[in-house]
Amino acid sequence: MNDFERKELIEESGKLHNIVESSYLSNTAKKDDEQWLEKQRILLADMAIHLLQTAIKPGELEVEKLTNNIHAILTIADQFIPHAKLKNATEKLYQNNV
Repeated sequence: MNDFERKELIEESGKLHNIVESSYLSNTAKKDDEQWLEKQRILLADMAIHLLQTAIKPGELEVEKLTNNIHAILTIADQFIPHAKLKNATEKLYQNNV
């Protein structure tokens, strides 16, 4: 993928992000509400778009941003796949590999 294609995809993903984020912000569900998991699905989609943008941005991959994207996705997804203990997997993300 060349830099032009990357920039174009980032622009398009920005449009998607605006739609998804607006939907998330307009959802007033609280943690114990029936619609909470729906709100979390929207948040997961939002984080997936951030991951896409981080992964395809021209230049060097920003490892700190990638780490934060993965952390958010694993944390949110944990409530949908609790047996996988995805939140536990985030503990190693911020450890320095020495």
